[in-house]
Amino acid sequence: MLNPYTWLSPAGSGARLSIFIFHRVLPAVDPLLPDEIDVERFDRVVGFIARRFQVLPLAQAVQRLQQGTLPAAPACITFDDGYTDNLTLATPVLRRHGVSATFFIATGYTGGGRMWNDTVIEAVRHAPAGELDWRDFGLGVQPVGDAASRVAAYRAALRGLKYLEPEERLARTQAIGARHGLPATSDLMMSVDQLRALREAGMDIGGHTVSHPILARISDAVAAREIGEGREQLTQWLGEAPTLFAYPNGVPGGDYGPRDVGLVRRAGFSAAVSTAPGTASRDADLYQLPRFTPWDTTMMRFGLRCAMNLMQAPAARVAEEAAS
Repeated sequence: MLNPYTWLSPAGSGARLSIFIFHRVLPAVDPLLPDEIDVERFDRVVGFIARRFQVLPLAQAVQRLQQGTLPAAPACITFDDGYTDNLTLATPVLRRHGVSATFFIATGYTGGGRMWNDTVIEAVRHAPAGELDWRDFGLGVQPVGDAASRVAAYRAALRGLKYLEPEERLARTQAIGARHGLPATSDLMMSVDQLRALREAGMDIGGHTVSHPILARISDAVAAREIGEGREQLTQWLGEAPTLFAYPNGVPGGDYGPRDVGLVRRAGFSAAVSTAPGTASRDADLYQLPRFTPWDTTMMRFGLRCAMNLMQAPAARVAEEAAS
């Protein structure tokens, strides 16, 4: 069977590295989480990737990218944040297809935490039908009833909260969660023991800061602490220092900038990934490797998107600048 991806990305110095990004794998389709993949579809997607691409561990792929020795149609699979379902649902699928992935962990939520955006989503899920009045949180009034209106309501709230100062964002989302009866702790994110189990299953683990801030919106000192302390915490838990990093939210020039690229380098990471679409060629900036999310619900459209992604020009570099 003709494989178009090997033609679009031949072996050697002309190879283009595709890096796939996921966050959660759900046990079943959840109408309130339309952007997250369920385990049945994840199995189909991973099967497709495993058959048509040469899936490599990201650290190995980065090294071979530099050397110009990548195989034809190389690819990596990554996950952001550190959800429990990454171990319980995603890992068995990955192992069944004989591939591995890199999991980027926001360490501040490990062992009972819940990310601010998930607090908002679950609060909307628990809100009674009618009007959701969050004017005292600066978020206005939104109708909630069916799944579509609830998705629209929490997306509007997330837009209003995302770029606040981290402390203010946390305070507002904690108050939102308390109003709607959410417990302070959750099993949504992996524990330290589960992170160790993930590593023992042959998966790689990378840094993703402590509290998942928008790096471009915080000071030099706070950004350095978020990046460095996240790495130190993973080193303590796992007995080895992570070499790979993922920028929270990850849009170059918006969510992070040249200062943050420099901070990641100086923290000891050897490569980092963004959420800019495209693929990485041999001259790619190793601290700004592009990734893309496979949103498509049919395998035909997913396959077409993979090909279109390979035909995109590599993501532009953002020059590093020293943090003061």
